[in-house]
Amino acid sequence: MLKKSRKITLGVGLGYGLVDTMGGGAFTIIGAFLLFFYTTFAGLSPIQAASIIAIARLVDAVSSLCIGSITDNFYKTRLGKIFGRRRFFLLIGAPLMAVYAMLWVTGRGYWYYLITYLLFEIIAAMVLIPYETLPSEMTKKFNERTILSTSRMFVSATGTFLATFVPGILISHFGQKNPYAYFFNGCLFAIIFAICIFISYKVTWERELSPEMEEELLIKTHEHKSVRQRMETIVKIIMDYISTLKIKSFRKHLMIYMLSFTAKDTFNAVFVFFCVYDLKVTASLAANLLSLSIVGIPMTIFAGFLMIKIGPGNLFKISYSIMIVCLVGFYTVYVINPGSKIVILFVIAGVYQIGRSILEFTPWNVFPFIPDVDEIVTRQRREGLFAAVMTFTRKSSVAVATFVVGVILEYGGFVKGRAVQPPHVMHTIAYLMVGGSIGLLVIALLFTLTFHLNKQTHLILTKEIERLKNNGSKLDVDAKTKEVVEDLTGYKYEDIWQEIPRVSL
Repeated sequence: MLKKSRKITLGVGLGYGLVDTMGGGAFTIIGAFLLFFYTTFAGLSPIQAASIIAIARLVDAVSSLCIGSITDNFYKTRLGKIFGRRRFFLLIGAPLMAVYAMLWVTGRGYWYYLITYLLFEIIAAMVLIPYETLPSEMTKKFNERTILSTSRMFVSATGTFLATFVPGILISHFGQKNPYAYFFNGCLFAIIFAICIFISYKVTWERELSPEMEEELLIKTHEHKSVRQRMETIVKIIMDYISTLKIKSFRKHLMIYMLSFTAKDTFNAVFVFFCVYDLKVTASLAANLLSLSIVGIPMTIFAGFLMIKIGPGNLFKISYSIMIVCLVGFYTVYVINPGSKIVILFVIAGVYQIGRSILEFTPWNVFPFIPDVDEIVTRQRREGLFAAVMTFTRKSSVAVATFVVGVILEYGGFVKGRAVQPPHVMHTIAYLMVGGSIGLLVIALLFTLTFHLNKQTHLILTKEIERLKNNGSKLDVDAKTKEVVEDLTGYKYEDIWQEIPRVSL
């Protein structure tokens, strides 16, 4: 049961959204500049640089699964009872943002860069996974969750803009070949991230414990678990994660999210290379082009309106279509090399950022409703599991994609530290950015065609959940509700409202 006195106001929404200054900002900077920083200033080869990001994200992907399960069960611990099972991780994550500044130090070896980046990925996951569950914790209403998610995306868009605009200023100030621009940028944002996360901790709250959870707390057990019992617990946890993939809407949402965000990350990872080596412009200009993400701020508000009016499926289609057209536009500029290419680049980049902002907005506005689809099947609230699976899948796919980018650059003939690359390397960079991103977006677009979770179907679903909670008979379901439930869950109606045993850590 939720606390009735709590209201989702605009101030609460913005306070909640502040964490995504880090979620949107840190990874925008990392995606756009870290690979370039490693190969240009840290003395690493493309494969070494890409392997750091890939290894860290794979390790982090596995740890993310553990974090999801831990947060779902953290209410059983003393700290969880005091600070909350989700919000506790925001509290300890704030000071740990100092690690972010350590990424941008020059003159260190491969292992230093691997360990620092791995630490930051794990800390970020420790904050973001419980954070992503809070809309489901704070309210059940579609419109109120949309306020929270829209506020989050508004802040994320602001963070994304700052994450590209500020580095551009610093690079211009210190010079194109001065690594201190990246270090000072890291220090500044580490402080901003810490402050924002702490504020979000202060203004958010969590769902009150269910009767089942309270009953678990009353059961005192001091039995020492055998090795076999612990292994059985681990197996049950793994099966819990696998069970999330049985939810049809989540499977589709996961594929859309993974493919589209990997397309965006591929673009970000290669764009600075594309600008510097293919278009023959400066890294600061590349940052300025990326800083047109400022259009995402008003677009986020507009996308929140469209989310309610036309649904997430149509938002996905609009986003991907815009980005595909713009990617073709970037390639055309590379091939033709017009005299007024700077102006053209700013126009294309501005339109691209409209599509990108919608792409980033939509999946995390859909996510708070996925646990409701699961609830009608399992009768449980498993937000942490779903957030962890999403994080695991995305980080695994991005790890592979980033490593592939490094391998392609390395075997495409890219020479680290060289100001001018051979023509065949330039072509490789262009094909990688444009062809790779478009291919992923097209596949994601195909999945959106059969994605039916929206405001209308969610309302039907939640009404049915309430009816069943109030001891309504499954035999009395109407035809429309049955059709919607089966379509969203992928289960026959007769098989829903089953209970999966909870796993104790």
